[in-house]
Amino acid sequence: MSDHADPAVHPPRGAAAIFDARAVAPELERLAELHAGRERELRSAVAQYLKGVQAKGRAAAEALLLEDGHGRLCAERLCFMQDELIRRLFEFAGEQLYRSHNPSEAERMAVVATGGYGRGLLAPGSDIDLLFLLPYKQTAWGESIAEAILYCLWDMGLKVGHATRSVAECIRQAKADFTIRTGILEARFLLGERVLFDELILRFNKEVAQGTADDFVVS
Repeated sequence: MSDHADPAVHPPRGAAAIFDARAVAPELERLAELHAGRERELRSAVAQYLKGVQAKGRAAAEALLLEDGHGRLCAERLCFMQDELIRRLFEFAGEQLYRSHNPSEAERMAVVATGGYGRGLLAPGSDIDLLFLLPYKQTAWGESIAEAILYCLWDMGLKVGHATRSVAECIRQAKADFTIRTGILEARFLLGERVLFDELILRFNKEVAQGTADDFVVS
């Protein structure tokens, strides 16, 4: 499974204090070994562990905010932590729960942030809006990966808005629904198959957004 983050995006100053990837990865591996063969228990254990990581990260972000007084930077730090949590969940789901040893062309996915989360800023308690982007129609693998991520995020106490669509479905719906159109304008690649996201943006700019600037200004 591909898991390519955008190399142009750098962690905000102070990010290391709110999320330690070196500590999270081995703990997830330990939980996978401890609960091997018991998927429900494993998912619950992972959710509870990451909920604790999230709570510590938020506390660290608050301490940094009180120290430097930089609200936007705090929102960037919280967004960075959320990105990393979703990245670990994606890896965990693909490697420990639903590994595809011989993936088909349809078993590819990009996870995309939309809405305020797509802008790279996150306040405590804000909704997390995600798009699970597929090359074609939904597959059992894609559905399982998306559900594993969503259920864990919900168990962590997060409010998550989500959609699962192919590139073609995104384009078709963006033409008909202004909210979806705006959501794609604010979309930000998180992880997975970058080529799917690039295809979406290329087609969106060419087939939907081109020549519609006045529509956005009026709205």
